[in-house]
Amino acid sequence: MRFSKYFEEWLYGKDGYYTKYNSIGKDGDFYTAVSTSKFFGGTIAKKIVETIESGFLPEDTTIVEVGAHHGYLLSDIIEFINTLKPELIETLNFAIVERFDHLKEKQIEYFDKCFGDVIKLSHYSDVKELKLDSAYVVANEIFDAFPCELVYKKDGNRELVAIENDELGFVENDDAFLNKICDKYSIQKGEIALGYKEFAKALHDGIDKFEFITFDYGDEYHRNDFSTRIYHQHKVYPIFEENLNLKQYFGDSDITFDVHFRYLIDQFEEAGVKNIEYKTQLKALVDMGITDLLEMVKTHAGEKAYTIELGKVKTLIDPSGMGERFKMALFRKGI
Repeated sequence: MRFSKYFEEWLYGKDGYYTKYNSIGKDGDFYTAVSTSKFFGGTIAKKIVETIESGFLPEDTTIVEVGAHHGYLLSDIIEFINTLKPELIETLNFAIVERFDHLKEKQIEYFDKCFGDVIKLSHYSDVKELKLDSAYVVANEIFDAFPCELVYKKDGNRELVAIENDELGFVENDDAFLNKICDKYSIQKGEIALGYKEFAKALHDGIDKFEFITFDYGDEYHRNDFSTRIYHQHKVYPIFEENLNLKQYFGDSDITFDVHFRYLIDQFEEAGVKNIEYKTQLKALVDMGITDLLEMVKTHAGEKAYTIELGKVKTLIDPSGMGERFKMALFRKGI
């Protein structure tokens, strides 16, 4: 079995990891920016408000989250929009792209509890279903969960990682697309994600005008090494770790890899979606005004509340951690 198929089954197959309502944060397998601080979503909300105020998107645009899981990020965005410019809540539309019906039900239940009938929430099963005049699209840590192939060049021969009986092995790489990508980016060893261009094309074809913001861990240029790893109860297991029992973790733990952002950006631009910005999470959040939001807390809620939130935000922007490890890419169609 090709590794991409195995990877997809692990995350999205029957009883796959992302088919379940797994906890994220202290009680889960990993932390995300969303589970770290509500000000992550708050800063995105500030960016959305400014994009609308600039005239690029209308006041009745649709805010779309792809890969919402619990729906916490979109919920945080709505809360902060309501604080920053409450009149927009009456005009904006909100949507989630979620392929699993039982997770849609959980999200609907959560949003009904948070907002009642104050907001308009729609669901789509796939980005290909989006048919909108305009949208602000948000995705946090989705591109590290696209199926990927593991390529390896040894003694001049290109090989692919394959899975047989939950054991890793190698087969000859005769895939023209993968060979083309290896040549273009001088990849000798590592991951090549599949589906980036198709995702971008779906956004391009389905939405007349949009801004798309995404955060993920990785680097602009490929490191020429394997980064695929398993997260289980906040412990990390590299895919090639000696004596690693893949069957033990299959579907019950997260599996992921570092995003190759230059490749991601090129795939979007080939689909007709322009890259506007690429930054570290630290620089992106600061430039987007996360410190301004903290000052609002100090002014309106006091020093104690400010100190608590500041501690959480520091985790998001710490240069030795999430601040540099995670990157932001911003795209637009209809400039």
